[in-house]
Amino acid sequence: MPRSTDRILTTHVGSLPRPHDLLDMMKARLTGEGGPVDDAAYDKTLRRAVADIVTQQAACGLDIVADGEMSKPGFFVYVKERLDGFEPRPERNRPFYEAEVSAFPEYYEEYFAKAMLGGTVAPIKSLYCVGPITYKGQADLKRDLDNLRAAVDAVDCEGAFVPSVAPSGIGANNYYNSDEAYFEALGEAMRVEYQAILDAGFDLQIDDPFLCDLFGEVRFDDKEKDRQGNLYVESLNHALRGLPEDRIRYHTCYGINQGPRVHEPQLADVIEYVLRINAGVYSFEAANVRHEHDYHVFEEHKLPDGKAIMPGVITHAVNIVEHPELIAEWLIRFANLVGRENVIAGADCGFSSQACYHTEVHPSVIWAKFKAMVEGADIASRKLWSPQTNKRTGTG
Repeated sequence: MPRSTDRILTTHVGSLPRPHDLLDMMKARLTGEGGPVDDAAYDKTLRRAVADIVTQQAACGLDIVADGEMSKPGFFVYVKERLDGFEPRPERNRPFYEAEVSAFPEYYEEYFAKAMLGGTVAPIKSLYCVGPITYKGQADLKRDLDNLRAAVDAVDCEGAFVPSVAPSGIGANNYYNSDEAYFEALGEAMRVEYQAILDAGFDLQIDDPFLCDLFGEVRFDDKEKDRQGNLYVESLNHALRGLPEDRIRYHTCYGINQGPRVHEPQLADVIEYVLRINAGVYSFEAANVRHEHDYHVFEEHKLPDGKAIMPGVITHAVNIVEHPELIAEWLIRFANLVGRENVIAGADCGFSSQACYHTEVHPSVIWAKFKAMVEGADIASRKLWSPQTNKRTGTG
């Protein structure tokens, strides 16, 4: 994984807005609406979308890029096409941000109604495990990796990563005789994807907002949260066993995008679980004003040797572009706590976690946020290192 000893590198979390022609084809493939889609035409459109999105990231100055999850209908629902042993079913009154929605029912009724108007390409259905879990997505994964390789080889960047969902975010167990057996099987299956990403020469990002979601649940007492939190960590570490930690980044966040968000857990609630995960970089929300104070966590919890953090310094929750000087202050704050060489600038979350026609943050604003992050990282680097050793800004 790219690391720097003389400046702060920049990256993001993964998902970005898909072009509408790709969304049209994706929707037709997923729902059957509009008739069959020619596979060759779809592959060509997808390949072009990946090349364009990588080019845009590099043009903004981002150091570590991704394919924007162009091929995925959602950051976790994509596994429906990559795992055997599951069947999709409509939601069955599953609690959804229960405390938050109960506290602000009028707001969230309107919020979720607007979200539906955002035009996701297919309805999200719960996955239920009904048989042995195996990985079947090798062909789709290879296509994604080949598209990203071609795109990355055509631009100037420090590196590239591929997001992949954590076992904690995949479906419900209706087959295995225990949670432990279920998560072990999930981890073994997803390990196929994790290994392939690394073998292709990319960094692996584990997407796991589900750990934070767990600690925001009102249905569970502290003992049950601890039991499940330990299970999430142990099953993920089992899936990552033997894989190079220095090429793995772990991302967690808090689910809801735009909202009051007063009932979500704080970083202090989950940090002990996060730091036990076998990854080289830990990514978390920090630009969101509900979490700007979370840097204090690192006054009490020492970052393990050889590890780095990737705090969000731009947020997916508002259309305001963060000021570069403020971004620099945030980065310097973290650098003073964990060491300047152990900080990478990132985003709070993805900007299109579900493939949709209208992202909550407008695409033009997303790119402005990325440019602000790059500028903020430059300012922080000049202040943390002497200008003579700052490669990006030279002696300016």
